[in-house]
Amino acid sequence: MIKVGDEVQQQQAGSKTHIFALRTTANREDQVMDFVTSNAAKKKLDVFSIIRAHGMRGYIFVEAASRSDAEQSAFNVPYARGILPKEIEYREIEHMLEQVKKEVNIMKNDIAEIISGPFKREKCKITRIDKAKEEVVVELLEAAVPIPITVKMDAVKVIRRDSGDDGGSERDESD
Repeated sequence: MIKVGDEVQQQQAGSKTHIFALRTTANREDQVMDFVTSNAAKKKLDVFSIIRAHGMRGYIFVEAASRSDAEQSAFNVPYARGILPKEIEYREIEHMLEQVKKEVNIMKNDIAEIISGPFKREKCKITRIDKAKEEVVVELLEAAVPIPITVKMDAVKVIRRDSGDDGGSERDESD
């Protein structure tokens, strides 16, 4: 989310804001956001935030004081196809915006199951954890030759904890 004006909470408290969907060319959402942000700042429009929802291709959301502010911010922007006629209610897009990062409890030597990708449903052993990149290196248990595979942390689900672990220094090897 990009904030264009001053604090969003102050703007919302002072006046009613409106959310409008701006249709864009697919995979050009970031470029459109940059142009709209620049337009709103140059023209001193009441645009409070510009939101690109994760997984939503072809649309960005513009929070503005009025429809005309949203339309002016998107006027003559490359890859912008126009503001949709109906205003968007916050509750309609709330589930796309509130992505809470939760702490994943994965430790070295855990037995896990890969839940996405080409190795889906394969059992594996965690050999290394990189919390900075949110990746784990695993070895497939059913493989004849143990080959290390790097997957995203959210692509594995711990199914069994190695009871020999004391939870000490083997917890994180990212440094």
